[in-house]
Amino acid sequence: MPAVQPVVLDKTDRMLIQSLRDNARLTSGELAQRVNLSQSPSWRRIKRLEDEGVISGYHAGLDRRALGYGVLAFVLVGIDRQNEEASRIFEAAVCEIPEVLMVHGISGAADFLLVVVAQDLDAYSELLQRRLHRLPAVRQVQTHFSLQEFKGQFNHLPVPEL
Repeated sequence: MPAVQPVVLDKTDRMLIQSLRDNARLTSGELAQRVNLSQSPSWRRIKRLEDEGVISGYHAGLDRRALGYGVLAFVLVGIDRQNEEASRIFEAAVCEIPEVLMVHGISGAADFLLVVVAQDLDAYSELLQRRLHRLPAVRQVQTHFSLQEFKGQFNHLPVPEL
């Protein structure tokens, strides 16, 4: 994936982003009022931020525990062959597993870091044995369980200062 160049944001852009980050259900009128613009210029700015990829979507924040996912695991995966084709095949297969929330190619002893949820330890064990260990080219899997979550939502990314 090519590197994305940061978008130049002015104070009004940052205020719009912060407002939407904190509450994506604000109306266009409420957003405009917060940044001291009329509705049309405010909407045009939001549209530009969407087109430039700064705003990638609007999502409901979900509580994993309320949905029955009591286990959050960070899974380090090493694959047999470290070439582009093997990585691409592994990535496609792991992205098909709904319990895998995030997949990162990483440096170090492992090749990938997965963020995985499961209902409980038994469900995680089942997922590990039946799905993760059977992914293409998997050589090694190491699991680290989250014991406490202090800050975990990416919808609260800090907005860069000028």
